Amino acid sequence: QVQLVESGGGLVQPGGSLRLSCAASGSISSFNSMAWYRQAPGKQRELVAAATIFGSRNYADSLKGRFTISRDNAKNTVYLQMNSLKPEDTAVYYCRGDYRGDVYWGQGTQVTVSS
Repeated sequence: QVQLVESGGGLVQPGGSLRLSCAASGSISSFNSMAWYRQAPGKQRELVAAATIFGSRNYADSLKGRFTISRDNAKNTVYLQMNSLKPEDTAVYYCRGDYRGDVYWGQGTQVTVSS
């Protein structure tokens, strides 16, 4: 019954911006941690950013501050603001929620950065 639904992906030109949203629904009122991962063709899934319920934030160093994760606990929604996008950011982006040791994944949304 727990579902994570992503939105906001699509095609964007290099240097552009996108904001991804992930809304959680179901029996879990609040995840301990919500995060964004991405998986590019031929590569393993990697952490992009994570946010705990207490406000801690963690980012992949390679993003160099271009991405920002935010969380609305009341709405059980996590966002990923992506700025100055590069072609190498092209990947399927996944939302992940963690609750008491259980992991839940969204279906993934495609982000393509291309001219």
